[in-house]
Amino acid sequence: MKDALLVIAMKEESQDVFDGYRVLHSGIGKVNAAYALTRALQEKRPSVVVNMGTAGSRKHKPGTIVNCTSFIQRDMDVTALGFEMYKTPFSDTPVTVHYGQRAEIFPEGVCGTGDNFAATEQSAAFDVVDMEAYALAYICQKESVPFLCLKYISDGADGDAGEDWNAALHRTAEKLKEALERIDL
Repeated sequence: MKDALLVIAMKEESQDVFDGYRVLHSGIGKVNAAYALTRALQEKRPSVVVNMGTAGSRKHKPGTIVNCTSFIQRDMDVTALGFEMYKTPFSDTPVTVHYGQRAEIFPEGVCGTGDNFAATEQSAAFDVVDMEAYALAYICQKESVPFLCLKYISDGADGDAGEDWNAALHRTAEKLKEALERIDL
C-alpha cells in the first residue's frame, strides 16, 4: 500500500485520517479530478490509484461501502443529435468503462459520474452517483494503472441528499480508512 495513491476529492472527506498514505485531494468534479490525477501520474507513478469518497445511492443504504468497478459519464447527453445516451460523440470509448479492481468483501456497483450533485430520479439508473470516479477510471485505464474505487454512501441521491451528505462527512473518513485496511492490495 505504500506505493498507492489515494484520490479523494475534498479534505473534508479524508479529515486527515490517512497519515502514512500518499493522498491527493483532487477537487470536485471530472475536470478537477482529471487534471489532478494526470499531474500526479507525471510526478510519481503509483502501484494503484484508490479513489475514495462520498456518493449517493438509491440502491444502497447510507453507511454502506460500495466497490465500483464500472463507470458511466451520466451527464453526457447528445441524444438530440442522434447519439446513444451517455456516449461521447466521435469517440471509441464505450459508454461504460469497465476498469476497477474487485474487492469481494463489499457490494459491487456501477458508478454514474456527473458534474452535478445528483438528487433526482435519474440517480436510480446507477448503483452509485458521484462527481469524479469516471474521469479517474478512464485515465487509469488509458495509462494502464490499476484502479480501485470505494464509495461511502452518504445519502439517498434524493431531495434530502444535501442535508444527509453534510451530516455524513464526519463518518466518511473513518469508514473509508477501515474499508481500506480490510483490503489486501
